[in-house]
Amino acid sequence: MNSSLLWQIAATFGGLSLVAIGGANAVVPEIHRQVVTTLAWMSDATFAHLFAIAQVAPGPNILVVSLIGWHLAGALGLVIATLAMIVPSCCLAFGVGRLVSRGGPASWLRIVQDGLIPIAVGLILASGWVMARAAASSRLAVAITIGTSIFVVASGRTPLWALFVGTIISVAAARFTLVL
Repeated sequence: MNSSLLWQIAATFGGLSLVAIGGANAVVPEIHRQVVTTLAWMSDATFAHLFAIAQVAPGPNILVVSLIGWHLAGALGLVIATLAMIVPSCCLAFGVGRLVSRGGPASWLRIVQDGLIPIAVGLILASGWVMARAAASSRLAVAITIGTSIFVVASGRTPLWALFVGTIISVAAARFTLVL
């Protein structure tokens, strides 16, 4: 196993952990930029596939980081990527929680919380945009992405229904193309 790669995985996800305001999905654009563009660990398509698997699988949103680690370095990569993404932010949250509990209610805390809300929302929206661009491999994929987005926003239902329908449409389109 390449220990240099394992250290890169730890450093990359450890740093991202500390800026994941709003959860792991909030830093998906930066994860994408790091693993696809900057470090060239995988292609757009591979990233999109791993992200899709992580979203459909039961478990936390952090699963995408675990899958990236597994893709890069097997089981050890999975463990290192997951711990690197979880441990720094957990330690920071614990420390800030202790500080806040000792200080009691403070006006500065409310200001900080109010300021973090739009940052978290913006990061999550950027994640959606990056994933939509990564999935845009054909006109059909773009149509399915737009349809899924409209369905989720208009109905408030889980995107799994739209993903299921999109999968059926994609499989049917592929079979139809093969028959022609």
